[in-house]
Amino acid sequence: MKRILKIIGWIAGIIGVLILALALSVPIDGMFGAGRIAAIANVQIANAAGPDIQAYVARPLTPGPHPVVIMVHEWWGLNPAIVGMAKALAQEGYIVVAPDIFRGSSTSWIPRAIYQVSSTSDEQINTDLDAVHTWLTQQPDVLPGKIGVIGFCFGGRSALRYSLHNPNGIAATGVFYGMATTDPAELAVLKAPVLGVFGGADASIPVSQVQALEHGLQQAGVVNTVTIYPEQPHAFVSDAEAIKRPGAAQDAWRQLLGFLGTNLKGSTAGHTLPSTAILASWAVAGNTTPIGELHHMLVCAIRIV
Repeated sequence: MKRILKIIGWIAGIIGVLILALALSVPIDGMFGAGRIAAIANVQIANAAGPDIQAYVARPLTPGPHPVVIMVHEWWGLNPAIVGMAKALAQEGYIVVAPDIFRGSSTSWIPRAIYQVSSTSDEQINTDLDAVHTWLTQQPDVLPGKIGVIGFCFGGRSALRYSLHNPNGIAATGVFYGMATTDPAELAVLKAPVLGVFGGADASIPVSQVQALEHGLQQAGVVNTVTIYPEQPHAFVSDAEAIKRPGAAQDAWRQLLGFLGTNLKGSTAGHTLPSTAILASWAVAGNTTPIGELHHMLVCAIRIV
C-alpha cells in the first residue's frame, strides 16, 4: 500500500509541475507578444476607449478612393498569415486594415491563445473596431459607405458581432467558420449581406449550428450565402499560400472576392459560388470532437460568458 501511495504521490507531483509550467508559459510567451506585433504593424490608430490600436494596412497600387475591408485575425492574434491575406486582398482593389484587437499580444502557443480570447471582451473588441471604423471614415482614399468586415474563426465571430453592433457602418460581413448568434431577433438589425464559409469536417463547429445560422439569417430577412465546403477542416483558409493553390481554400477566397465585389464595388468581380445546402450524407450531430468542442466554446462559438 505504501508503494502504491508513493507512486500516486509521484504522479500527482509530476502533474502539478506540468500544470505550473503550463500556467507560467502564458505570461512568459506574452512577454514576446508586443515585439511580434511591432514587427508587423505599420499604422497606429487613435482609440478613445483605450491604448492606440496597432494595425497592418495594405493599400492597392492604383489611386483611390477604394472600398475597405477590416480583416479580424484568429485567436493567435495579428500575425504574418493575416498580413499575407491582407496583401492579397489589397491586390484586388481594397484597402485592408488588419487591427490588433488583443492590444499588443500575438502568439503561436495554444495556452496563450486561449488566454488572449478569454481576457478580451466583446465590448472591448467592438469599441476598438469603432476606433478603426472612425479612422477609416477620415481617410481621403476611402470610398464612403463601402466598409466591410471579415474575420476568421475567433475573428469571424468578432466580425459578425461587430456588424450587429454597427449595422449602419458596415456594407458587407464575411464570416469564416465563426459564430456570434443564430437568433433571428438579434440578426434582424443587420442591414448588409452576410457571407458564411464553413468546413464540412470542422471538429469545432457543429453542422447543426451552421444550419441554425443560415435559418436565423433567412428568418431575419438578411441577404446571405452560407456555404459548407465538404471534407474541409476548421481554418482551411489558412494563409496566402493556401488561396493560391487550386482547392477549397482558393474556391472560398474566390467566393469572398465575388461577395465583396458585389457589395463593396457594385460589380461581379471574382467568382461567386452558389449557396450550398447541407449535404444529406452529413450527420447533423456528431461531427465534432471533445477538443473541438472546447475550441468551439472558447473561440469561435456564441459567447456564453
